[in-house]
Amino acid sequence: MGYKVAVVGATGAVGREILRILAERNFPIDEIVALASARSVGREVSFGDKKVLKVQNLETFDFGGWDLALFSPGGAVSAKYAPRAAAKGCIVVDNTSHFRMEPGVPLVVPEVNASALKKARRGIIANPNCSTAQMMVALKPLHDLFDIQRVVVSTYQAVSGAGKSGMDELYHQTKGSFVHDAPEVSQFTKQIAFNVIPHIDRFMDDGATKEEWKMTVETRKILDPDIKVLATCVRVPVFIGHSEAISIECAKPIDLDAAYKALRAAPGVIVRDEREDGGYVTPLECVGDDDTYISRLRIDPTVENGLAFWCVADNLRKGAALNAVQIAESLDKQKLLGPDTPLGKPVERPEEPPED
Repeated sequence: MGYKVAVVGATGAVGREILRILAERNFPIDEIVALASARSVGREVSFGDKKVLKVQNLETFDFGGWDLALFSPGGAVSAKYAPRAAAKGCIVVDNTSHFRMEPGVPLVVPEVNASALKKARRGIIANPNCSTAQMMVALKPLHDLFDIQRVVVSTYQAVSGAGKSGMDELYHQTKGSFVHDAPEVSQFTKQIAFNVIPHIDRFMDDGATKEEWKMTVETRKILDPDIKVLATCVRVPVFIGHSEAISIECAKPIDLDAAYKALRAAPGVIVRDEREDGGYVTPLECVGDDDTYISRLRIDPTVENGLAFWCVADNLRKGAALNAVQIAESLDKQKLLGPDTPLGKPVERPEEPPED
């Protein structure tokens, strides 16, 4: 059985990646449509190696009779159109941050909490922040083993997390530096080429950034509400691939051999830790891969029951598009897709936010 699937935000970096991954993984599709804003109508996007889709207008599209919509158009657009799709019985997987912390909207990393999909009371499922997603894949087997109490994480996040415009800015600044052009700064708060910026998203009252707040609250919603998280999120001059230096403090004593064994057995995890020159994975090496890579695993002697490690993943795949498709696969596996399922029934649409 195949499904009728809509990809919303199909012309963006994540939308294109969703289309690519749906084709790569042979997700069961009878009909697929690419949707975007009116200004993109008529543009062409690829679905697999042979099929080209012409973009249709999200604003006038009728989601009635469609089974699944994978959204990545930006928070304001999702806020308006995701409830409309759900109201027609089309299950929504949303990549934006808009619905993540709302009650009745599961926040899902399939390797960690796929069972939460059954709780999608509003017909909407949220994809977590890119930096949170890969960390959850790494922490889940360790939490099961040692009962994590506290996480301290420093991220090194690629510019693709800011979209194509972020990648363009790094490219132009890097190129311009060789001909002594003054760097143009628009997407980031400071020059990103040959620099690092300890600032992602807006600052909050307590001095943390919104990105750091997201990692904290999303970890609690996905993995365990009692875990304490301190995050420092940094933008680095890397095109694709987020890296994280993670330290955990646990309730139970750490057995390093057991940690290696649990991580190697965990779905979506690859351990490469050779303790020699080059015996670890960098973001450049993970581009295009589906897995989350773990290296530099070692005891943290500064705290009781402490463990530290290095974690990298392709942020456009596991951090966004791949996780969304894996959610769709989990919905299919649990028989939660389609009009005859509890999630596939039209839901009452809450009041929409006022137009800007």
